[in-house]
Amino acid sequence: MPSHLFRTLLFVFISFQLSAQNFDIDILKNINQNRNTNFDKPLNLISKSVYPLSVALPISLLGTGFITKDKNLQRQGITSLASLAISMGTTYTLKKIINRNRPYITYPTLIQPYYIENDPAFPSGHTTAAFSTATSLSLTFKKWYVVVPAYTWAGAVAYSRLHLGVHYPSDVLAGAAIGAGSAWLCYKANRWLQRKK
Repeated sequence: MPSHLFRTLLFVFISFQLSAQNFDIDILKNINQNRNTNFDKPLNLISKSVYPLSVALPISLLGTGFITKDKNLQRQGITSLASLAISMGTTYTLKKIINRNRPYITYPTLIQPYYIENDPAFPSGHTTAAFSTATSLSLTFKKWYVVVPAYTWAGAVAYSRLHLGVHYPSDVLAGAAIGAGSAWLCYKANRWLQRKK
């Protein structure tokens, strides 16, 4: 590759990265600085609900399946737990590899966090778990009265991470994609295994 073409491509790539980072911080700054602080505690409670609910719901499916001897419900519980494990494992690995600082560390004068977290930011673990759980439930119970509350809760979790100043929008989007994607893949794998039997 000629050196001038390489320099041009490098310039375009760096410009895109800077533009994306500016867009990311601009959205977060707008949400975080203009937030209604009366919602800080409720949104923090929604954030804190993620891990207990994300574990309790699949275990409830599995337990109910065993109690009622419903093999399908047992499989759905196992599939939901597998989705959660895969999505959280992926998120944890990416956090360690990418090692992105929290926005309040990179932009201490722009972002006012509700509290401090010390692990890397990208992707959002809370959002990953919420969307894994919401997608698993929605694929298991394809009824509007399950799908709408599940995704409303997951969306509220994602928003809470921005409102509280602990994640960039790209952290949250990546977490949602990993969580929903893992749940969908596990659901498809479960269906494929059932057809093979």
